[in-house]
Amino acid sequence: MDTSAARRNILARIRNAQGRRGAPTDAERAAAEEYLARHPAGPRPPLPATRDELIARFRLEAERLSTSVAEVETLADAPAEAARYLHALDLSRDVVAWPALGGLPWAQAGIAASLRKPVDADLVGITGCFCAAAETGSIVLLSGPETPASGALLPQTHIAIVPASRIVAAHEDAFALMRQERGELPRAVNFVSGPSRTGDIEQTIVLGAHGPYRVHAIIVRGA
Repeated sequence: MDTSAARRNILARIRNAQGRRGAPTDAERAAAEEYLARHPAGPRPPLPATRDELIARFRLEAERLSTSVAEVETLADAPAEAARYLHALDLSRDVVAWPALGGLPWAQAGIAASLRKPVDADLVGITGCFCAAAETGSIVLLSGPETPASGALLPQTHIAIVPASRIVAAHEDAFALMRQERGELPRAVNFVSGPSRTGDIEQTIVLGAHGPYRVHAIIVRGA
């Protein structure tokens, strides 16, 4: 279901209530950008800076969240690592993958990849990411026609391809990168921090309650 029209209508009603009409003007956008540029950043703990430090911190925090992590050298190596992971857990190699990943050698790795949104019967979803946050081991996903959000939410197993160059220090850096590269946010921004979990019943942690049972991150050092 496309909720873009509903989103626009809600924002238009807010603007009307503020006495503003129509779409945001260039002057309003410039004022917002100027505010963000001069707004002082809040205090932050010491964070990694170099690529190796960012990779190491992301891996540490992701594994603390029950995300398994592997590293490969190139994007072309990612399908083979995905196949290895699925074989090790005796999981199906019939997967659904982001259309944006269509150029990777899935068939050569023994994976039957359907490039589309997942449906209820799809058990394995493979996505890329917009970026990743080292401080929390989170994978950041932005929705779009080639990057459907459901690819990381509906299947029982989520495999994410994470280019090392897209690992930033913290969430603040992730949002700054969004503003720099996208301007406006898409309909959905998801921070995936390990498998879905809940502790509602007797405070016992159960994985896979509201999403994937398992998350596997493939870090691509050369990308």
